Amino acid sequence: MQGTEPYGYFGPGNADRTVTMRKGQNISGYPVGILYIEDIWYPLVPGNIVNGYTFPFPVRLKGVKGLTIQKLFTMDPSVESAVLRAVWELEGEGVRAISGACGFFGNYQKVAAAGSSVPVALSSLIQVPWIFSTLRPDQSLAVLTADASSITPYLLEQCGVRETERLVIRDLRHAPEFSCILEGRGSFDNGKVRKEVVAAALDAVRLRPEIGAILLECSDMPPYAWAVADAVRRPVFDFTTLIRWLYCAVAQTPYRGFV
Repeated sequence: MQGTEPYGYFGPGNADRTVTMRKGQNISGYPVGILYIEDIWYPLVPGNIVNGYTFPFPVRLKGVKGLTIQKLFTMDPSVESAVLRAVWELEGEGVRAISGACGFFGNYQKVAAAGSSVPVALSSLIQVPWIFSTLRPDQSLAVLTADASSITPYLLEQCGVRETERLVIRDLRHAPEFSCILEGRGSFDNGKVRKEVVAAALDAVRLRPEIGAILLECSDMPPYAWAVADAVRRPVFDFTTLIRWLYCAVAQTPYRGFV
């Protein structure tokens, strides 16, 4: 985002200056924009990426017009242009970075990043190469996902993942309560969903003890990240770690204190 509109910290000590806003922008103050699937029906509890209580900073949510879970997971031909339109709308509203609320937005990572003037990280899977760099070469990364069949070589390539042999993928598609998310049943037992996610993580590390960390692909799993970490005693990454990372880069503030 280039021009004369403010970008850096605006507050005591540097607020007395001329401020310019681009024509047509009628909102501001959202450092991160988040794309989400427009057509869903299930509870969005705190910790979910589109719940307003999840982040301690403002995020601008943008539904991708006409998008359904089925269309996103199967890469319907209409999705790419709809995602790009939503990215451009967020740019026009002044966001400084853009993410997504489903790991499978990663199928459009490269085209969205190429078409945007702000940083774009649409999928939690973007973190995989960085996570690998923090682990020993003999360690694996467990990925808990809403739909393992949709984690394709193309998706991983779009997200920059090359060491695919180090991934241990666990699917919750058919878990009795978690399946509400994909089936759109409108309600679930939150305690049971938490137990299902934790059980999947425990099963992964039991069968593959070399797992050094867990990545929650799905934007609906962060509410249970704390429980997973407590159970498996390993680092847990998810969409919130990605979005907080983006935020810290685009919303730097001065330090305060005494020396």
